[in-house]
Amino acid sequence: MICKMAAATWSLKISKSQQLLLCRYRLGSAIYSSRGCSSESKKGWLQSLFVHKVDPRKDAHSNLLSKKESSNLYKIQFHNVKPECLQEYNRLSAEVQSRLHSDQDYPCEIVGSWNTWYGEQDQAVHLWRYSGGYPALTKSLNMLRDNKEYTEFRKERSKMLISRRNQLLLEFSFWNEPLPRAGPNIYELRTYRLKPGTMIEWGNNWARAIQHRQENEEAVGGFFTQIGDLYLVHHLWAYKDLQSRAETRNSAWLKAGWDENVYYTGNDTDAPSLSILSHCDRKPFHSLCQRAFLG
Repeated sequence: MICKMAAATWSLKISKSQQLLLCRYRLGSAIYSSRGCSSESKKGWLQSLFVHKVDPRKDAHSNLLSKKESSNLYKIQFHNVKPECLQEYNRLSAEVQSRLHSDQDYPCEIVGSWNTWYGEQDQAVHLWRYSGGYPALTKSLNMLRDNKEYTEFRKERSKMLISRRNQLLLEFSFWNEPLPRAGPNIYELRTYRLKPGTMIEWGNNWARAIQHRQENEEAVGGFFTQIGDLYLVHHLWAYKDLQSRAETRNSAWLKAGWDENVYYTGNDTDAPSLSILSHCDRKPFHSLCQRAFLG
């Protein structure tokens, strides 16, 4: 009946094949309606074939991936220095960092300071740790705001800089915590920009992969951004020299599972950036470098 009515109504406007298709559609709609289904209240069966159902996340990525036993917050700074000012910048930074580091009331410590050896030239990289998380960061900012010496340091430092940027980081729960190590060393900072939504996959993958990179104690720390450029991951490695780096990395390929880690790392990220860093080469800072985990 439905097909005859449709054909009578549209016989002058559409072809027989179109009439047949319309009849089938009308018939399907009638059956669908007779079962009490509403297209407005439920998704169509065709749409359900292509929609991937994801269980709702029970917690934030930062809580799922970071260390539960500690509330450390990290800040990484990238300072691009005028080439002619780099030596003076290092001297001045070391002097101020030493005083801050020796202040027991200051809830922040310098983990490491480096100059870029290979990568973006005339760049200084500083890694700070706030013991106590965001409250410690707030306390530090308030203390520095009232510190006249630090205010003068910032003014003097600004004359030496081309640009600067920073990020607040959390450390992955499965990575090593930065600890003192014998030196001298070079450091490799690898930065990955993850595709949105892949952070959990990244964490699951590297929780297994990091086991392949522990024999030479080259893994220093692994971090992901909380504030600043989002979806960034930083891996920090330490080697005796470039030859040691090459040998250590080549040996990883002999271990079962490392090739899969590299494959999934490439799938989840854009092209990573890599910098080789050297510790600040100066005597006034050398003792602090050892204490601050630099070789």
